[in-house]
Amino acid sequence: MKRIAILGSTGSIGKATLEVIRRYSDEFKVEALSAYGNTELLKRQARRFHPGKVAVADINLRVSFGSKIKAYSGIEGLEEIASDKDVDIVVVALSGAAALRPLLAAIAAGKKIALANKEALVMAGALVKEKLKKSKATIVPVDSEQSAIFQCLKGQDKSEVRRLYLTASGGPLYSVPLRKFAALTKEEVLKHPRWKMGRKITVDSATLMNKGLEVIEARWLFDIEVRRIEVLVHRQAIIHSMVEFVDGAVLAQLGITDMALPISYALSYPRRLANNDSALDFLKVKNLTFEKSDNKRFPCLNLAYEAANVGGSAPCVLNAANEVAVEAFLDGRVSFIAIPKIIEKILSSHKAVANPDLHEIFQADGWARQEAGRLI
Repeated sequence: MKRIAILGSTGSIGKATLEVIRRYSDEFKVEALSAYGNTELLKRQARRFHPGKVAVADINLRVSFGSKIKAYSGIEGLEEIASDKDVDIVVVALSGAAALRPLLAAIAAGKKIALANKEALVMAGALVKEKLKKSKATIVPVDSEQSAIFQCLKGQDKSEVRRLYLTASGGPLYSVPLRKFAALTKEEVLKHPRWKMGRKITVDSATLMNKGLEVIEARWLFDIEVRRIEVLVHRQAIIHSMVEFVDGAVLAQLGITDMALPISYALSYPRRLANNDSALDFLKVKNLTFEKSDNKRFPCLNLAYEAANVGGSAPCVLNAANEVAVEAFLDGRVSFIAIPKIIEKILSSHKAVANPDLHEIFQADGWARQEAGRLI
């Protein structure tokens, strides 16, 4: 029986993880849960799964969960849960930069980490890898694309990898002409055709920034140069990513669009748990198509590649500017087409630090957020 802590249990990945735990209740037990501010849902989850600890990331909230549950608050509370001695697996399902410090705490504590957050590795990939080398911790990716590559690389010699292919569904705007982008509403952007995700990641999918962040994340997860990571638009979302080897052979991971699959794999790795509800019916798959991304309509992907090639603190600044710009769009303060313009402006004015330590990473993050806010 593995004891699970879910950081971000009220988000889409957190809720899906709880469903996986419910399905495999003889394998997993909820030890700790956390949310940012959705305390009502967190209370319902606590009543259903009986964790020993909970954390509310918003330190200004004071919520009672009863005498049997130990409650924490703030980023320190997340770090406490991530490093708790009673936890075997930490699911990092927090959104954005808030995941970095709890991730580092889980690594320092030698935990098995099911990572469903891109931004921490985007911000501080080199630092995270350095900490991993000094720890017994392991990271198993949860995002469907990174999970696919992880599975394709299992048992393979990484020196024989030629390139990685990250597949993209194309998002909700694939068929929308560029001339209509300026007038897009929040509701139109949030209508993803394949996946049910949180608002921020759905906007990132619409701009293709989500795929750019995945490129940077994959660079650190799999120790491969950015130039050997390519993005293909695959509308059917059946192939979740591919690995090409030096002899020309390509391994792909296929499956239906159900996050329960990569989540259960991350929790049970290196085992696989039986699941008769998520079989792929090949007779219903009419075709599998692939296209290059349209960089004119979706410039965020190029911006991510540029930041990755600069390296150092540049990806951190890219991520911070994107978070602020997406939040402004969701709040109705800027248009959809302003998002890449804001990011490009902040990136171009940033003097990258080559090998930033944690303090310098947070400095760059704070600077980018302040500058993006001022620009907005």
